[in-house]
Amino acid sequence: MIIPRVPIQHRRLLPDRRLSGPTPWVIAILMMLTLLAAAAGVGLARSANAIGNAIAGRVTVQIVTANPVTRAEQAAALRRAATAQPFVLSARTVEQEELRATLGQWFGSAEGDDPLLKSLPLPALVDVDFVGGDRGAHMRALDALVAREAPGARIIPHAEWLGPVARLIRSLAWIAGAMVLLMAAASAAVVIMTARAALGTHFATIEMLHMIGATDRQITRLFQRRIAIDTAYGIALGSVVAAAILLLIGWQWSRVTAGLAATASLGPAGWALLLALPLLAIALAALTARQTLLAALKKIL
Repeated sequence: MIIPRVPIQHRRLLPDRRLSGPTPWVIAILMMLTLLAAAAGVGLARSANAIGNAIAGRVTVQIVTANPVTRAEQAAALRRAATAQPFVLSARTVEQEELRATLGQWFGSAEGDDPLLKSLPLPALVDVDFVGGDRGAHMRALDALVAREAPGARIIPHAEWLGPVARLIRSLAWIAGAMVLLMAAASAAVVIMTARAALGTHFATIEMLHMIGATDRQITRLFQRRIAIDTAYGIALGSVVAAAILLLIGWQWSRVTAGLAATASLGPAGWALLLALPLLAIALAALTARQTLLAALKKIL
């Protein structure tokens, strides 16, 4: 039992003040940081997986033939030939207006209608998505297809430039997970110090209980209940503050609809983990307090 039942007359042996010492407040801060780190880790992991899935089978064929008419004809021919292949899921030609609009964000023209942009010779791009299977075989087949339909074109796998980003995000997710474990260890250390301090503070009460025949387990249940309740108050307070912060961030994040940031989310499993963490923290605190108290009481006698 996480919070053992103790007769009310026995509870009066210990002070019953809520949030009276530093322990609940320290636990609240650690719980808040733990939940925020866990949320960040889950969001980053999901973002890395989404990016990995998106780039695993996608390549862009860049056609740089000098003649714009020939360039457009090669792009159209390549798109038609690629669409007919069994290893290609989809193929599309990136319109020149879309390229200019993308470049316009860097040139200060949101619509891409800057005269300088219109004068630039832009390559023709064809995005190709592979079906699942042997990516190496698909690349070799696409190489042969490109050599036939658009000689001199360059094949650019998206994994070449987005792969390092996905690995960086995944590394940050592992760091967030390590922070969760470190803060769990710090919380356990706080509980251990609280249990030992409680025994030292109430040493006279413990001696009296021993003299009237109380066992170590009975005394442990009394102190375990007090520490578990204090810890539960701190965990509840930290969880409420963390929930408010996550809801605020989620409200702001909902406005992000493009870019890498749009791939980060918690998902049902992430929310379930965040809901389970406070309960696991209470159980860990009660178990840690129980083992610490039993070990310390054995040394007293």
